[in-house]
Amino acid sequence: MIRHAYIRRYRALLVLLPLVMLSACAVAPQRPVDYPAALPPAPRPAAQNNGSIYQAGNSVSLFEDVKAHRVGDIITIVLNEKTQASKQASTSTKKKNSIDIANPTILGSSPEFGAPGILPLASNRNNTLANSLSSDQQFGGSGDSSQSNSLTGNITVTVAQVYSNGNLLVRGQKHLTLNQGDEVIQISGIVRPEDISSDNMVPSYKVADARITYSGSGAVADANHMGWLSRFFLSPYWPF
Repeated sequence: MIRHAYIRRYRALLVLLPLVMLSACAVAPQRPVDYPAALPPAPRPAAQNNGSIYQAGNSVSLFEDVKAHRVGDIITIVLNEKTQASKQASTSTKKKNSIDIANPTILGSSPEFGAPGILPLASNRNNTLANSLSSDQQFGGSGDSSQSNSLTGNITVTVAQVYSNGNLLVRGQKHLTLNQGDEVIQISGIVRPEDISSDNMVPSYKVADARITYSGSGAVADANHMGWLSRFFLSPYWPF
């Protein structure tokens, strides 16, 4: 019997181990998606038109600014992100009940009865129909949550796509290699040509559908991450 009990425990551990590993992997940090630089499409060679001064493909725009408007053009995003949120909640309830029923009078006398006992002398003749009930319930709860984030800097990206309305899909990344690891900054979003300054710069708060990622890898990043077993105890799969 003891051997069968150990076998059942061993099988239970084999069943729980994959669940623990899956729950730990579910909350593990994921690597960011790679954003390679977008290159402009290769121009097609234009057919030569002999006998004409104008040649297709060799035109020069004399009155056009240098703002980015084509696939492969470069734009500098000025990161100026700052968010702050706070939330407070408080709940308090109290309920108190009291019931008191006096012994009634029946035919001019208050009824009394005896409770049966083990011995005849153990019976009690002082019992009546009087009842009393009281209850007191209280509940108090409070919660407080706050979060703030700040990110500043510059990152230069390229135009990946030009939409029909003229808006530009931009995305790019910056890799910083330090002696204790790597730092990666990524951004993607949609920019209006009107928001681009004359020096091809646009603030990050004017980037629509912005996705900004700041992550790192190496010894410092690994020391800041919890182990898979600790993540399991903090995951929703832990029932306690």
